[in-house]
Amino acid sequence: MEIAGKVALVTGGAIRVGKAITLMLARAGAHVVVNYNASGGPAQKTVAEAQALGVEAMAVHCDVADAEAVHRMAEATLARFGGVDILVNNASLFGKITLPTTDLETWHRVTRISIDGAFYVSNALAPSMLARGGGAIVNIVDLSIWSPWHGFTAHAVGKAGLLALTQQLALELAPSIRVNAVAPGAAMPVPGSSATQIQAVAGRSLLGRWGTPEDVAQAVKYLIEADYVTGDVIRVDGGERLAQYKGKSNGSQPLPPRT
Repeated sequence: MEIAGKVALVTGGAIRVGKAITLMLARAGAHVVVNYNASGGPAQKTVAEAQALGVEAMAVHCDVADAEAVHRMAEATLARFGGVDILVNNASLFGKITLPTTDLETWHRVTRISIDGAFYVSNALAPSMLARGGGAIVNIVDLSIWSPWHGFTAHAVGKAGLLALTQQLALELAPSIRVNAVAPGAAMPVPGSSATQIQAVAGRSLLGRWGTPEDVAQAVKYLIEADYVTGDVIRVDGGERLAQYKGKSNGSQPLPPRT
């Protein structure tokens, strides 16, 4: 798919990796819709940066875990642009719980954003994609879809569910809409991370360094443009999944999971 002139919506598109994806699309010539929930100020800033690149942009407040709110966001998007061609389901909540747990609120909140939210948005926007002749959906998962992360049960299950949704949507919406996923590794430190923590994470990859949000955005761009790729997932992790075997003769002593 040629990105220039298309309309793209990015959930969680105001900050961090979501912002990098939004601005990548704007640089490629797409008009962008920046979905946000709690990041109103950053969303307006991201919209201004996108507009400065010569495209149209708007910010829409919506909790993607709320089906009615998603319906309103879809209506606002269609009223402004007439439809969408590209959707990036990036919104997520990095909630931590331990098992057994009484914290059912965190479980439901995390999984509703990752799984239900991506479903609600995809379901609401797919009709306009089909009416415009097709489109591309890219879902942002992470390495927890392959390896569980201690203490992050809801997050890991939510991302694994999003991968399953990716494959199911690819099947159901073919051939007009292609659906793929990107699984980033360490792309951007969490605020408050110490220098020691940052260096330790860097050492978990074969490349011995962090990636960047722009690395993730470039993988998203590839999947949008690659017309013969659907139902797949691309890792952007600097070889982190393989680094557990670094220096091992038989790979029998993997690194401990990230905490």
